[in-house]
Amino acid sequence: MFGKLTDALKRGLAKTREKLASGLAAILPIGRTLDAATLDELEETLLTADIGPKTTARLMEEVRLAFKERRIKTTDDCRGFLEERLLAMLSADGATLNCAESGPTVVLVAGVNGTGKTTSIAKIAWRLSRGGKKVVLAAADTFRAAAVDQLAIWSERIGCRIVRQPTGADPAAVAFDAADAAISSGADYLVIDTAGRLHTQKNLMAELEKIKRVVARRIPGAPHETLLVLDATTGQNAIQQALEFSKVLDVTGLFLTKLDGTAKGGAVIGIRDQVAVPVKFIGVGEKPEDVEDFDATAFVRAILGREDVPTQPEGRAADR
Repeated sequence: MFGKLTDALKRGLAKTREKLASGLAAILPIGRTLDAATLDELEETLLTADIGPKTTARLMEEVRLAFKERRIKTTDDCRGFLEERLLAMLSADGATLNCAESGPTVVLVAGVNGTGKTTSIAKIAWRLSRGGKKVVLAAADTFRAAAVDQLAIWSERIGCRIVRQPTGADPAAVAFDAADAAISSGADYLVIDTAGRLHTQKNLMAELEKIKRVVARRIPGAPHETLLVLDATTGQNAIQQALEFSKVLDVTGLFLTKLDGTAKGGAVIGIRDQVAVPVKFIGVGEKPEDVEDFDATAFVRAILGREDVPTQPEGRAADR
């Protein structure tokens, strides 16, 4: 099932594919002999695709070495080599959620304001519910009434239970109550929303640690999955956020948002290259169903304009 392109993925990455694939087609036409000038143009194309300077430099170092050693001689060789290297960067990634051995699986979701965190939580809950799983949501972003209300609206649409308290309540208390509710109702998953925060605010980071401790006292081993939501279009800032959050939380997966409507999908490669955490999901739209299990082969083929594979059935993560 890996390596298949869904229609949603192709639509969501259309602008990135148009930018990168058209650039590659121009400088790496089929059947040409490779030369140093072409490699310089390739480097510029990768930079404009928002892969990032550090990652681009690393890629080009490998490409130029392969060219020097005559392992790649033609534009076709170069395309194949580039795809191979991009896949190697992303090959360990995938959409499998960690799962508790018994009782509810707790998924803690973190991220700064503006990344699409609450919508991403709705997408995860929708995907799990669609797969027949019983989901409880914890509205632990108690500092913003709008955040709680937004999550409540999503819970009603999806058809899952939400645990909430008044604005300003202790987020850890909400999380603890939600853990109780998940256990008593026989839920399969408890997904905890946390306050959108800047990674430089140490007091709010301490709050995340408190939520972890409190939930772990009620559900051993929790959280079983800690997802960090990042806006993929912010490039280097997203990388810095991931590095800072990882100092406080044992981040187990990334959810990269806002890949639809932008030509900056290449930023996923730069983020993953510099952050040692697998990408598990990507957001490609506003609706709950606009979430894709991350598949390295499908992603690379989508941004490189490879259309020679059939469509992947949807809902892979939900079937787990």
